[in-house]
Amino acid sequence: MDLMHNHVIRIIDGEDAGTYRVILDEVRLSKTCVVRLDVPEQRPSNRQGRPKALTTRLPRKKAPAPMTSALHWMSRETLQRHHDAKNLLLLDIEQESLYWSVVPEKDLTIYKQRCLIMQNFLIFDTLREHILAYQSISRLVTEAMERTGASSGTVRRLFSLLCRLGFNESSLRPRRDRCGAPGKIRPCDPDGRKKAGAKTTKQRIARAYGENLPPEQPGMSTDWRHRIMAADRSIPAPKPPMPERCARILASAFVQRYRQIDGELVPIAPSLGSYPNRAQIRRVIEVDTPRIEQLLAQTTKGHFTRNMRGMVGRAWEGVSGPGHTWAIDSTIGDIYLRSSLNRAWVIGRPVVYIIVDVWSTAIVGFFVCLTGPSWEMAKVALYSAASAPTLIADLWGYQPVLSLYPAPTLCHSLLCDRGEYLSQAARFTAVTLIPCQSYAPPYRPDLKGGVEVPHRIMKDRIFTFVPGAIDMRRKELECRRVRMQDSVLSTVEYTHLLYTIFTEYNLTANRENRLDAHMRAAGVFPSPAGLWNWGHEIGIGFRRALPQNLLTSTLLPMAKARVTRHGVMQGGLLYESDVINEQRWTTSARNLNGWDIDTYYFPGSMSRIWTPPLNGNGLLELHLSDQANASPELTAEEVLDAFAYARINKAEQEHIRVMQALRSLEQCTAIKEQAIRKTREALAQYDGPDLTASEARMLEHRYRFTQDRQPMNVEDHVSKGVKERTEAMGSHFEMMQQLMWATNYGEDHNG
Repeated sequence: MDLMHNHVIRIIDGEDAGTYRVILDEVRLSKTCVVRLDVPEQRPSNRQGRPKALTTRLPRKKAPAPMTSALHWMSRETLQRHHDAKNLLLLDIEQESLYWSVVPEKDLTIYKQRCLIMQNFLIFDTLREHILAYQSISRLVTEAMERTGASSGTVRRLFSLLCRLGFNESSLRPRRDRCGAPGKIRPCDPDGRKKAGAKTTKQRIARAYGENLPPEQPGMSTDWRHRIMAADRSIPAPKPPMPERCARILASAFVQRYRQIDGELVPIAPSLGSYPNRAQIRRVIEVDTPRIEQLLAQTTKGHFTRNMRGMVGRAWEGVSGPGHTWAIDSTIGDIYLRSSLNRAWVIGRPVVYIIVDVWSTAIVGFFVCLTGPSWEMAKVALYSAASAPTLIADLWGYQPVLSLYPAPTLCHSLLCDRGEYLSQAARFTAVTLIPCQSYAPPYRPDLKGGVEVPHRIMKDRIFTFVPGAIDMRRKELECRRVRMQDSVLSTVEYTHLLYTIFTEYNLTANRENRLDAHMRAAGVFPSPAGLWNWGHEIGIGFRRALPQNLLTSTLLPMAKARVTRHGVMQGGLLYESDVINEQRWTTSARNLNGWDIDTYYFPGSMSRIWTPPLNGNGLLELHLSDQANASPELTAEEVLDAFAYARINKAEQEHIRVMQALRSLEQCTAIKEQAIRKTREALAQYDGPDLTASEARMLEHRYRFTQDRQPMNVEDHVSKGVKERTEAMGSHFEMMQQLMWATNYGEDHNG
């Protein structure tokens, strides 16, 4: 049997049955000094030795803990006998969690004074020396009284605390929570305690005249408390304001009398003192209800779960490494854009898709469009993330910065919400390219908060310096008016701006909290790009090789194009390729008939399209012709917008054409009638010779292109013209003969 100071033992049966704390275990003396903890209750008696009559009056205070300071000496042989008979147990008492917490500031002075008084009791050698010398603690009590000025009762009461709770300084902590401390329920039930607090003016005046009036408003009873809590639980969250909340509680739990009028129950107002007032109801709700339940009552369950719940984990838990899991989300950009075709047109706010790698928090891809959100545009965003960065940069027309190395490939798992991603089209794409798709529950964007944060970063960075941007927080406060006319960026320029912001984010965002000791030793730069690169270097990154043709045919939207005699026409634009000329597509379309083909296009740029070849595998890339009716930097939405804008004015344009045709017809008719009239008059007046058409033409030419417009005889004029014509023809023939001779024999030949 091995006993030591501060052990707690229990003797199960026998005359020594009880619970004891070991003070000393003196093996050489074969004795053990203990203090009994479970002091048996003794029935109080009066002076004559008769039992005192029990009273039904409720105690005003909680009974103090019994004193356990009496020392008992037990023989070790007796304890050994109990131990051999399995009648002795060694107990391990677990203290209250509140008991071990930090001492409150207001109790710190009392706690320090108690530790000063009992310092010799806490030193084992001193305690052992006095007990062995004097067989009691009386000398230690006297020494503590002389040293600190404490009373004997105080010292013995503190020694009792050490015996019950253990010989440790923390056992001396004041326990105000056990003596009616703030927050404890003190009901004013019938035949119980009276209402505490200051008396009313009416009661004080009545007391001055020798009359004790009961309070008009009774104290809070247990029955009232239960009714208030039951009625408050029936009010759905979020709870209404406190005045309305109190009125509902009173109407549902304290109105008990009704009057029936015309078949309807009309409540009768309760009398004063039969219901709690607002202050009492508020105290029950705010004091007796835990703070967490009060927070739950102020909002809906969904809002609490999204924005107020405790953090239970990290977003990257369960993700093997970079590239394994992506999160995708779309938002409406807080900015107004202008058209690339005509900057006088404001085309509204764009839709921005962002894809974030969950493990490294790097932005692996994004896409800006003017339609959606839809699964077709989400696929284009995935195409932008999984394709070569140089290809995407060429399509948008910006200079790429390769911040993520190696370049991202399509992920294994895609985390998305239940919007456009929960569809048959998305399921088909997932079966083809994405092995796993994870959907967040409805109204739970917090489960993919890593992709929500870049949206906020994007909006916060842009509204500070870009004209036409929207600051929604200032808009709510009516501090800034949004004007569409202030916008200056086009879709392509906005895409270039976002690419610059996201590249800076990947390279500079602080990720110090993600680095462990091994990462710091390896010199990992604390940024999303640094985590991405390090993860792939050590072999935990996820990559897979997918043909570019498969990405193009699966993720890009499809359209119909027509092969014509000029080339391939799609959306009114002409596309061409050397392969088309080699395979004579245009020749077949010109001599035979044109045909329709399936094409894939990138909505962000009309510079190229892809189509399956007539013979062979893969996809044929067609580039926009220089003679096309659009430029390569235009987006598909802008081209279609221009076409739609032209169709709006089609009726007006047709009206202009018809009106011009009518005016031309009227003028032609007037000219014809005038010519007929003049010809008839000339024929009626002419009596000269009949001329041939050649002679008449010669006269007309001479009259229009010479300065000699004097009237002359027609015969002389005709003969003069024939003579000049004959001379001119002879000169021309002679010149031609000389030129022919020079070409045959050379310019310097004299033959």
